Amino acid sequence: MQAFELDQSPDWRKRLGARMDSLTTQRVVTLLIIINAAILGLQTSPSLMADWGKPLLILDSLILACFVIELALRFAAHGVALLRNPWAVFDCVVVAIALVPASGPFAVLRALRVLRVLRLVSINPSMRKVVQALLASLPGMGSIVMLMGLVFYVAAVMATQLFGASFPEWFGNIGASLYTLFQVMTLESWSMGIVRPIMEQHPLAWLFFVPYILVATFMMLNLFIAVIVNAMQSTHEPSAEELAAAAREQAILDELRALRSEVAELRRNTP
Repeated sequence: MQAFELDQSPDWRKRLGARMDSLTTQRVVTLLIIINAAILGLQTSPSLMADWGKPLLILDSLILACFVIELALRFAAHGVALLRNPWAVFDCVVVAIALVPASGPFAVLRALRVLRVLRLVSINPSMRKVVQALLASLPGMGSIVMLMGLVFYVAAVMATQLFGASFPEWFGNIGASLYTLFQVMTLESWSMGIVRPIMEQHPLAWLFFVPYILVATFMMLNLFIAVIVNAMQSTHEPSAEELAAAAREQAILDELRALRSEVAELRRNTP
């Protein structure tokens, strides 16, 4: 009897894994995540918590229990091998944070419970592809960030020397200059708030700020977009292994068609 159970357990785990990976299960989990996100948002309202706090907390706990059961079933189906999937590890961490009592030194974890909403990313294939593309673009982004850092540093040194004496609150030292130039790069009140007051004392200040904005804002932003778009295209394009597998499958299909036609020809010629 024990040997029979051991022989049948892999089939049972395969069926359970197929059920947990089915579209119906994913839709149910997605619905629970959306409901949980709404509950976490409602819990930020003191008036709603005063009237509906207890039902909201109970419903939140029930949904969390569903998440725990779902992960337990996935572990039962896939075993420890489930942890080889980074998205499964992310789900486990998010649910584990929600299980830690948010009191005492762990009170900060109360704010981190909203990370459960990010499970929508792990359960949605299209969102996963976007995240994977962003992660794939990090090396290229690193080069752009280093280049931007050089531009910031050079511009900050120049701005401190040019405008530090007249506007020490903005360009009195290199730290203040870096922060001001970052604000200018975001185009937040850069003209009326910073550049025009400077131009009242330094009429040619636009010769510094306009090229800086063109380089730091428009050129760098386009470089970031180009790297991300290139990474997304790479993730959607089939890999060399996938192309090779598809070619082998096509070759097998062609051979089967040729054999079928030969068999049909032999049957016709057989008296």
